Amino acid sequence: MRLALASMVVLSLLLLPACSPLTLKPADFSWPVESVLKVDAKGWVQENRYSVSFNAKPLLFAETQDSVNVTKHTLRVIRDARGYYFVTASGFKNVYVFEQGDGSLKLATAIKVSEKGLNGPALNLRPPYVQLVTEKDPPVYLDRDGIQQGGKK
Repeated sequence: MRLALASMVVLSLLLLPACSPLTLKPADFSWPVESVLKVDAKGWVQENRYSVSFNAKPLLFAETQDSVNVTKHTLRVIRDARGYYFVTASGFKNVYVFEQGDGSLKLATAIKVSEKGLNGPALNLRPPYVQLVTEKDPPVYLDRDGIQQGGKK
């Protein structure tokens, strides 16, 4: 009886750690450079290097009120260390920040960065921020919560 009880206690101690979630941290999800993705006729963009693709039509409609003429857009996409996707394009007034959902990208924040629309935007990783540079404006540093340095907060 004692042997059976002792065996159960030892077995419980061995299996107990298997019940707790395994967490690997810290983790860095960042992409070293932005991806420049052309929207196809169906509204999709695909980045093979980082294995991500998504339907951009809802984003294009939110920004331009047009989900028909999608092929004229080229999206700029970068991912920060926390795993958020930053997306913008020439002519956009916002940088959209998405988080990964269950088979989706969910909008976390839309950061207004321009009144007239961006001209030649590019996104750079400058930890802990994402840097937005344009042809005419000074650089702006962003995180999930908005503008952190430069530009109008």
